[in-house]
Amino acid sequence: MNPLKVLYISGSLGLGHVTRDIAIANELRRRIPDIKIDWLAVHPASELLEKSGETIVPEASDYENENFYAEKSAKGTYLNLLSYLLKSKSAWEKNTKVFAKIVTSRQYDLVIGDETYEISLALREHPELKKFPFVMIFDFVGLNSMTNNPLEKLGVYIYNNKWAYSYIKNQKPSYDLGLFVGEPEDIPDNSFGFKLPNRRVFANAMYKFVGYIFPFDPADFTDQTAIRKKLEYGSEPLIIASIGGTSIGKELLEVCGAAFPILKKTIPLLRMILVTGPRIETNSVKVPTGVEIKQFIPKLYEHFAACNLAIVQGGATSTLELTALQKPFIYFPLEGHSEQADVARNLSRRGAGIQMKFSETTPALLAEKISGALGSHVSYPKIPSDGAKKASQMIMELLRENR
Repeated sequence: MNPLKVLYISGSLGLGHVTRDIAIANELRRRIPDIKIDWLAVHPASELLEKSGETIVPEASDYENENFYAEKSAKGTYLNLLSYLLKSKSAWEKNTKVFAKIVTSRQYDLVIGDETYEISLALREHPELKKFPFVMIFDFVGLNSMTNNPLEKLGVYIYNNKWAYSYIKNQKPSYDLGLFVGEPEDIPDNSFGFKLPNRRVFANAMYKFVGYIFPFDPADFTDQTAIRKKLEYGSEPLIIASIGGTSIGKELLEVCGAAFPILKKTIPLLRMILVTGPRIETNSVKVPTGVEIKQFIPKLYEHFAACNLAIVQGGATSTLELTALQKPFIYFPLEGHSEQADVARNLSRRGAGIQMKFSETTPALLAEKISGALGSHVSYPKIPSDGAKKASQMIMELLRENR
């Protein structure tokens, strides 16, 4: 029998999504040893895939990088999700053409897309392209208006109407399997908008919930002393600050750095490491002497497990990793970003992390919060962490149905 051929599109921003995509791919390989997976992704996800030994299709060089549009839309640590989506429209149009070229030039037995909304829309509008089962991965449902601007409210309503279109029309969606990374309680129990369906009811009807996906087993990281020894850390108090895989949030790293000399007055052995991510040059971040800066740390979760406190933006990946690792952390949701507002609500529900607002934060205030949280004992509710196994099992069931 010919090997199963899969096209995996890791299409979201930064690095959080591609780590869970690799975890799912590895689970599929465990179940189907002769599977062949091709990847469609852009920087920085493509860089991590290449370092992991994955195969990226040649057409990826023509794929528009949506990270650029998000970074262009951001103002410091403010990113309005609708504004970014509107700026990305031309990129979506080009990317659907690249996708069409790929799936018409060679045959795939399965296509998986991680938050590839443009691909889902293209398959709905051009069903003749769909000669394969399609799996779509989600981790939020719908947009929220973050201002009182009537144009934003209208734009959000239009996008939410598109999101719920298949459900409203009682039609089969473009995807054969919708996977939601998380739990039903993660989804707001309210409507998409006027005369639109309830989001949680919609999600329960349209998606299958897999829990959370991590590239590690939290049970392997309970011995902090052993982890520190492996990573060659000493016993000094350690802070890790990271902003993820885009260039959005450099200002947060600089405020962390400015808090460092304030903290050193009372915690002289303190060590602070700032992780810029692959899209920011370390020399562009202005920090005081003594603050360490690294551009990219493979397996950052290991360093989270080793630290006494982490400071991150409000993305789901890093905050949930820290929750699973039972670490104290401070997080700054991107202001204007409706998805990260949902993440903050879910973290609050679990009693995880300390939320702060960047526009209201000074180095002195951050130093005060750090002093209160550094090395504190936390006990968050355990969260399901076997999502990659569940996702692969559901994908296997879909393949058996189609074969």
